[in-house]
Amino acid sequence: MMDVIGVIPARFESSRFPGKVLANIAGRTMIQWVWEAASKSTMLEDLIIATDDEKVIKAVETFEGKAVLTSRDYSSGTDRICEVVNPLDVKVIINIQADEPLINSSMIDELARTLLEDTSIQMATLRYRIEDSDELDDPNVVKVVSDKNGFALYFSRSLIPRNLSSTVQQIYKHIGMYAYTKDFLFTFANLTPSFLEQAEQLEQLRALEHGYKIKVIDAGCDSISVDTPRDLEKVREKLR
Repeated sequence: MMDVIGVIPARFESSRFPGKVLANIAGRTMIQWVWEAASKSTMLEDLIIATDDEKVIKAVETFEGKAVLTSRDYSSGTDRICEVVNPLDVKVIINIQADEPLINSSMIDELARTLLEDTSIQMATLRYRIEDSDELDDPNVVKVVSDKNGFALYFSRSLIPRNLSSTVQQIYKHIGMYAYTKDFLFTFANLTPSFLEQAEQLEQLRALEHGYKIKVIDAGCDSISVDTPRDLEKVREKLR
């Protein structure tokens, strides 16, 4: 049995930015940047790109990555991951977003250790303190609030908490990388889609609304989710 594997769900026809996983960033596709960053993890025993398009398969072959062609019928990356990991004997799966080319492998390792060291935790994700004021009211930057034990209370595209008393000093963005136990991954995928999930268009809210806990840990560095062409330019600028 493997302890930890990483899966990068890479849907080609993204609704907000079609084809973004193959966008050119300093001479490499975005999916290559993600693959190379994730490959530096010391915890992963396997790394797989799960895609619905032959164009992505061919792009992955150029940098000798590992890709699997999945069904086109899935509504989420979680479903795509389930297809890939179903036949595998593994304890923990890391869901690595294909649109975050600035991820650091330390994020993967920290998530993996969290689930391996505390078997009561079924799902975990990351947060990072917002430093750029432009991100506060950007609906593409998801915010998260946690309880005193480090479990998520809520995720939102709105600003949470709304600082009416001027006492809140730290507002956190959600970095969309997840770790699940294999058993919980399939439990989560089979839950009925929830009202909050549909209202915010945030799949992780399904777990909270059904009463499951999500551990939220601090990331050691920031990342940028490429949801729009403008986000892509931010990434290019940072790399420059």
